[in-house]
Amino acid sequence: MRYTNGNYEAFVTPRKPANVEKKSAYIVGAGLAGLAAAIFLIRDGQMEGKKIHILEELSLSGGSLDGKFIPDEGFVVRGGREMENHFECLWDLFRSVPSLEIDNASVLDEFYYLDREDPNSSNCRLIHNRGERVEDDGKFTLSRKAQDEIIQLFLSKEELLVGKSIQDVFSEEFFESNFWLYWCTMFAFEKWHSAIEMRRYILRFIHHIEGLPDFKALKFTRYNQYDSLVKPMLAFLEEKGVDFRYSSAVDNIEVDFSNQKKVAKAIKLSDGSRINLTENDLIFVTNGSITESSTQGSPTTAAPVSKNLGVSWKLWQNLARQSSEFGNPSAFCDNLPDESWFVSATVTWENLKIQPYFEKLTHRQLRTGKVVTGGIVTIKDSNWLMSFATHRQPHFKEQTTDQSTTWVYGLISNTPGNFVKKPIEDCTGQEITQELLFHLGMPENEIVDFVKENTTSIPVYMPFITSYFMMRKPGDRPLVVPTGSLNLSFIGNFAETDRDTVFTTEYSVRTAMEAVYQLLNVDRGVPEVFASSYDLRTLANSIYYLSDKKKITEMDLPFVKKEALKIGLKKLQGTYLEDLFKEIGLV
Repeated sequence: MRYTNGNYEAFVTPRKPANVEKKSAYIVGAGLAGLAAAIFLIRDGQMEGKKIHILEELSLSGGSLDGKFIPDEGFVVRGGREMENHFECLWDLFRSVPSLEIDNASVLDEFYYLDREDPNSSNCRLIHNRGERVEDDGKFTLSRKAQDEIIQLFLSKEELLVGKSIQDVFSEEFFESNFWLYWCTMFAFEKWHSAIEMRRYILRFIHHIEGLPDFKALKFTRYNQYDSLVKPMLAFLEEKGVDFRYSSAVDNIEVDFSNQKKVAKAIKLSDGSRINLTENDLIFVTNGSITESSTQGSPTTAAPVSKNLGVSWKLWQNLARQSSEFGNPSAFCDNLPDESWFVSATVTWENLKIQPYFEKLTHRQLRTGKVVTGGIVTIKDSNWLMSFATHRQPHFKEQTTDQSTTWVYGLISNTPGNFVKKPIEDCTGQEITQELLFHLGMPENEIVDFVKENTTSIPVYMPFITSYFMMRKPGDRPLVVPTGSLNLSFIGNFAETDRDTVFTTEYSVRTAMEAVYQLLNVDRGVPEVFASSYDLRTLANSIYYLSDKKKITEMDLPFVKKEALKIGLKKLQGTYLEDLFKEIGLV
């Protein structure tokens, strides 16, 4: 396998891999990574669909790309997926998946047309004081010290950050900035999470520093991700004859380690049955899951708190017992702090009475089919550090013309709310909605009745939702294809590819692509991650925006540094760097 840049190989149809007609594939998990692996096997590996078997513990596909309508209960999403231009592997995948909405178009075409017609943006990112926009919303408010700390993390070697958390590399000045509020609520980072993952995010998305406050950097699907992304993939794979086996929980995979090789020899299912394998049977394992063991509440009941590991984590544990090269699941599923994010809720507004509260913040109406909040709005003074998002409506095709949905989550789970004096993890759907309305500014004496009469709210509890970011060391995530493996690979966000950031759809698809390409020796390069962190223009632009659009001579710098910069700027006169800095606004 190799990585490539540019479009030289981007449009190549690879030659048929040697002996692929003698091979078959077993994919454990029907989430995005598993479905993507199946598509790459068919498209680039030229494997027959009927030779691909997907084993899924649940009764439906999609994994964490969820979104469902439950008759007599309501609409539920556990989260939302943010996408951007440079998800190279994701768009490579969806260029080959036919749209279910537009004839003779791909999912990528459909997505592109939507974004061109209705580009994403946010008119309000931070609020406080019960529905007022924060005065300095749109500014990062980073002190000079905090800016220097970001730069220092950016420049650090990853190996020097092993064992360090985010709070180990930043001072309190950083955590008091709007930048941290934007960052932690957008990506779900907590202070105790891994500094390594924080650094990877800064490097990976530095080209979006400018668009962080107003979300112009982001792209969203028309509907929830299950309708917009999963259903087209399922239709493609089912048409190709792929074998889906639902309610098939995998307990273990027996691996033979003789002759310095690793060969998966059997799949052991939880019902006691087994599938024997040969070297020609390729296996792709989704190890771990952030939505494993999720529980659901109702408008009048809280989602039950659960710490059950569930099938995917137990499978990974059983694999890890066979070899340290298969990772260390305990680093991700054990000892998650009680303060962590665990709960989100989906609120269905049964009529348009709520519209004035959203229109005040967004200057947009709810039911136009276009962008509403453009991503999350964060409540700065919320005890739960609550954020909410209302995406294009309808978010579900089953919604009536008067229904709208809002997704809500709290990054702090064990602290009583401002209006509802209980932690969010103990709250019913109605109570979470009451807390939201309090922060939107609804008169307190109207809140309880309004919620009962005009909403349906369903909370979910997700014990592992931020496990991706837990502190780790090299080897805690297994390589996509372990050294010496002939037929076993790991896919999804708990497999290790050092070229991208976890908690993204791109990472799931990238690991699937890498696994298929390595095990089948596909004659085509995997698209390299967009190298924005090596682009001088991007770096200069990020400095300009991190300083809240100050020119170099206006920045809060020590006298010696400021004088040195003046000398440096004189030396740049007459060079293309002078033009570059002027264009950006630094001089």
